[in-house]
Amino acid sequence: MKKTIKLMSLVLLFYQLAGTILPYAVAPELSGETNASLSQMVYTDEGQSTERVQLLTENGQALEERIRLIAQAQERIWMSTFEFRSDESGKDMLAALQAAAERGVSVQILVDGMPALLRLTGNEYFCALSAMEQVEIRVYNPVNVLKPWQLMGRQHDKYLIADDTAYILGGRNTYDFFLGDHDGYINYDWDVLVWQQGDGRGASMEQLAAYVENIWNQPLCRTYHDEEAELEQEAAARAGQELRDRYQTMQQTKAAWFEPRDYSKDTMPVHHIQLLTNPVHSRVKEPVVYAAITQLMAQAEEEVRFHTPYIICNDWMLDQLENVCDKVPEVVMMTNSIANNGNPFGAMDYWKNKDRILETGVQILEYDQGVSYHGKCFTIDDRLSGIGSFNWDMRSTYINTEMMLVIDSEEVNAALRSGMEQYEQDALAVADEDSYRNLDGRTPQSISTKQWIRIVLLRGLAGWMRFLM
Repeated sequence: MKKTIKLMSLVLLFYQLAGTILPYAVAPELSGETNASLSQMVYTDEGQSTERVQLLTENGQALEERIRLIAQAQERIWMSTFEFRSDESGKDMLAALQAAAERGVSVQILVDGMPALLRLTGNEYFCALSAMEQVEIRVYNPVNVLKPWQLMGRQHDKYLIADDTAYILGGRNTYDFFLGDHDGYINYDWDVLVWQQGDGRGASMEQLAAYVENIWNQPLCRTYHDEEAELEQEAAARAGQELRDRYQTMQQTKAAWFEPRDYSKDTMPVHHIQLLTNPVHSRVKEPVVYAAITQLMAQAEEEVRFHTPYIICNDWMLDQLENVCDKVPEVVMMTNSIANNGNPFGAMDYWKNKDRILETGVQILEYDQGVSYHGKCFTIDDRLSGIGSFNWDMRSTYINTEMMLVIDSEEVNAALRSGMEQYEQDALAVADEDSYRNLDGRTPQSISTKQWIRIVLLRGLAGWMRFLM
């Protein structure tokens, strides 16, 4: 009997591992049809768009503008986030969404299935919000251990849309690491606020709305709902009242957050905005966003600069980067140093493959200031800019849903380059695999014992499972 149980356990373990890993093991090539559609993509326009842009550079600012858009919405709010927690900033967001629903605004929220399992299940605050008539929370690809071939396909999009007026899109998740002014651990990141001048939808809002409708209606998106016992219903009722009280307190202590803004003065003009997205299914994907970005970068005349928290590339991805470096005089990447990287998989892979990345010809800057940098952005010459959720890794390229906004605007480009340079001034310029240039008396951050242990333990996964990291 014990042997039978042991055998069944091994079979089940093999089923789970094989089912989880094998469907994503082979990276698909870009099809001719997709390549043709990318070649027809329009990124520039000599005219003036009806949409205008503001960069959200600070975590406190990012929370404030989200609350303001929610508070001013009159008809509909669409929101998507990889992870949503009921911590301080998360409760601020929940309170604002609840208040919007109570005044009749339709609220639709999409959260990825993996963090939803950990953060939403049984959570009284999300139960209170989801129980409201005007609210629907859906979970992208809920975790189902009986279908391991779907476990890795995750939704990584981050956006908030208020009516047809404005939206915020970028790389920030919905909790304290990314939103609000808090003590303790934080991440630095970027968002774009896009505001429509005049009535109707702007061109990029049309693109985003079509994408949202598509992913929202996918069969793999399921409505979040907890069957609550009487005690849990009471807990949800108490949580709902706590959120109402919190919203009233916010209105009193953060009154400026609820005041209308003159976006025409606070935003920058643009010529054109193009949305780039990966396919929305949960299977292994064509590398649409990565191909679009690198093809666009290869057309630069003078300079490409891009930031990514970590870089995990296969041979094809490195070839694309090398092609950019061959065609463009200056290509600079900033990423976290091994010691500074908050993602242990990213730290380990960078440590192992740093020499291969350098061989592409890219100039590497390592952010090493003790706060994990989470920004995903780029500039091309002095006109095009990109901000979104896409990391330069195999998961973002082949597995996750991802999105990037490509903005044609000299003013936005200059503002983004200025912001990027503030981080780059604190970064270390890599000379080779083991040394830096022009340290100017600075000492690189020491890799902690904990980080080294992570790297050593994960190193065995670097070759055969790095595509899942």
